[in-house]
Amino acid sequence: MRDFSSDLTALRDRLAEAERYLAIPELRARRPQLETEMARPDLWDDAERARKVQTELAAVAGDLDLFAALGRSLEDATVLHELAVEEGDDSVEAELEGLVAQLAARLDELERRSLFTEPYDTYDAVCEIHSGAGGTDAQDWAEMLLRMYRRWADEHGFSVELDAVTYGQEAGILSADFIVRGRYAFGMLRAERGTHRLVRISPFDNNARRQTAFAGLTVVPFIEDDGEVEIIEKDLRIDVYRSQGAGGQHVNTTDSAVRITHVPSGIVVSCQVERSQIQNRERAMQMLRAKLADRARQERDEELNRLAGEKKKVEWGSQIRSYVLQPYQMVKDERTGHQTSSVEAVLDGDVQDFIDAYLQWQRAEAATNA
Repeated sequence: MRDFSSDLTALRDRLAEAERYLAIPELRARRPQLETEMARPDLWDDAERARKVQTELAAVAGDLDLFAALGRSLEDATVLHELAVEEGDDSVEAELEGLVAQLAARLDELERRSLFTEPYDTYDAVCEIHSGAGGTDAQDWAEMLLRMYRRWADEHGFSVELDAVTYGQEAGILSADFIVRGRYAFGMLRAERGTHRLVRISPFDNNARRQTAFAGLTVVPFIEDDGEVEIIEKDLRIDVYRSQGAGGQHVNTTDSAVRITHVPSGIVVSCQVERSQIQNRERAMQMLRAKLADRARQERDEELNRLAGEKKKVEWGSQIRSYVLQPYQMVKDERTGHQTSSVEAVLDGDVQDFIDAYLQWQRAEAATNA
């Protein structure tokens, strides 16, 4: 039987590092405080406060339980290895290989959390996909991107709430607004913000020529109303219209869909999935607050950069990633250089490697510029 000592030592070192970046001692101290808060009989008198406490407790308990489970699994593997070595038992080699591989994979997932450095990385994500240059191909490409991110979300335990879709005349979509819910949704999807470029033989060209199409993804954290953004009613233009697409008889026969335009900023949000106009309006206002808060943060950062005399990097092209189906098959991220020839897998939602590569690249860039 091969010696697993070095593998187990490496896993032990990684778990010790996880204790540091997860701040396990602090979480252990925080957990009883949150449990005491949750037990207060008057907690739900303030529903917003109660939800925040509940969410924080779930996150703290989840991290502590996962860390403890990894520790137990590592201890079990260590004991099994020691017994096998003492008794010269080769029959458990395959079992040990499986345990080591499983622990390594779970630690890979855990270590991803150390890459989340922005204040709102744990938040849900408000997303918009919009078609760009390329006509019908771009609209079809926008719909392909929506499918890609929905499949990615399903695979990684996130839920997707599709709020509004504007369909193209011939095919595809002009735009789609949706919320991805789950811990680290924004932290993951901020890696995907920007313009995505598709090169393929166009299915809409009678001469079967190669076409280039563009679609963009915007992502902002979904922030509950915390008073950070003040919205003045007279600054809003609110339009109601009939919902598009599938949704049942009620949705398609009443003007329940709502589009809100914030005139000073030009930000537009839409919602058409709720049954009533009032519900759609409330949800659209939540999305508007999130986008306005994100814009305010960007403006503050830009002003600080201007005062500091920071020179922003000039990058070629507008796309963050290219998806080439013809004349060869390749998906390449223009920022990180990460690439793969498994185009179909990526379009089926296998984008996690690109997200991880971006987060690692961003951390390296921050360290270089520090």
